[in-house]
Amino acid sequence: MPNVLDIRRRIRSVKNTQQITRAMKMVSAAKLRRAQENMLNARPYANRVLSVIKSLVGSSEEKIHPLLAERKEEKIQLVVFTVDKGLCGAFNTNIIKSTEAFLNKNQGKSLSLYCVGKKGRDYFAKRAIPIKEELVNLFNRIDYDQAQKIGANLISQFKSQEIDAIYLLYNEFKSVIQQRIVVERLLPIPTFEPEARDSIVDYIYEQSPVDILASLIPKHIEVQIFRALLESSAAEHGARMTAMDAATNNAIEMIDSLTLTMNRARQAGITNEIIEVVSGAAALK
Repeated sequence: MPNVLDIRRRIRSVKNTQQITRAMKMVSAAKLRRAQENMLNARPYANRVLSVIKSLVGSSEEKIHPLLAERKEEKIQLVVFTVDKGLCGAFNTNIIKSTEAFLNKNQGKSLSLYCVGKKGRDYFAKRAIPIKEELVNLFNRIDYDQAQKIGANLISQFKSQEIDAIYLLYNEFKSVIQQRIVVERLLPIPTFEPEARDSIVDYIYEQSPVDILASLIPKHIEVQIFRALLESSAAEHGARMTAMDAATNNAIEMIDSLTLTMNRARQAGITNEIIEVVSGAAALK
């Protein structure tokens, strides 16, 4: 049976870990409120911008902007949104697995990665997968300027035909205990299918569709990237909050188990001492 002193040291160590996991849970809970609010505010705007673009394109018989040009997808870039820190359960692992599934599905094509976040960058840097761009330390403070820089870079590559298609892969926030992996095409912008043209809302525009799309489509790219950043941030805090809550509960169970083992060891030690005293007294008689 283990030594009582060793068990006490283990209990002390587990209690220290429990304090850390409980503190991390509280920090993530506080950050989650703000991240969730920002994410929920961004969703309607992003969806409405895409709806207006689809309406403009759907009412025209031609592709009237270079970012709408459909090309054969031979050169694909995947923008992967992981985070910079761990201790958030399977958050990063699920993204990495989905990325590998996407790469396997598109074997035979020219594939490159745009890694946002340290975890994805560190993982794929050790594999034979080309990382064309990388951005880290973005999630400490997310602002729109970051999305603008990423968007300008992607738009430039697509216009110069370095890339035929660009996809986003990120965790969409559903609830504190649930995140959904999303793979969506960013460029060329998906529009209505021919059979869905009847569902298009016929807006009246003051400017021509060409002028509106020229300013609206780059904005749409930036907004979608900004939304992916906000979704990933909210999902990260939700996943970390859940993981740290589970770790805290596991620590409580471990402390209870170690305490029971320690009491048994102490009781066994006391029993042995009593037996030795009784045996000694009997021997003196």
